[in-house]
Amino acid sequence: MKFIIVGKNIDVTPGLKSAVQEKIGKLEKYFTPETEVHVTLSVEKDRQKIEVTIPVKGTIIRSEHVSNDMYVSIDLVEEIIERQMKKYKNKIIERNQGGGNLKTAFLETEAEDDEEVKIVRSKRFGIKPMFPEDACVEMELLGHDFFVFRNAETEEVNVVYKRKGNTYGLIEPEF
Repeated sequence: MKFIIVGKNIDVTPGLKSAVQEKIGKLEKYFTPETEVHVTLSVEKDRQKIEVTIPVKGTIIRSEHVSNDMYVSIDLVEEIIERQMKKYKNKIIERNQGGGNLKTAFLETEAEDDEEVKIVRSKRFGIKPMFPEDACVEMELLGHDFFVFRNAETEEVNVVYKRKGNTYGLIEPEF
């Protein structure tokens, strides 16, 4: 795996770099040697954050973890990615897709169904045209983390969602 490690508000010391390569390097059993692993280490006040992004054929394996110790964050983010890989493997096998830059040995081992995705509830509702700001207010009134609506300006279906730090995001379709 090829590591691309950058730091925001932190110097990436040789110790941090080797900790990332050692811990995230355990994921080598899943990926081919040419797989790029993008790692961003950042510090904000007492928050030590690591973000790991691994592009994989048609999708992205991504995880982040925040704690008050960067080495703890590095340890925990590897475990999160390992769980994601097991879910992703099941998805590939179910859809008979190629694995891209995943190792063949990983894809050929028996899939575990311990974390199968199940839809337990379904809702239907009318989507009325509104502006994104109005959709945010509606989302807050409902107490949800996201809200689906038809954008009054573009007539397309959009999603507003609550972000960390009490800010909002807007997801628009791209064709």
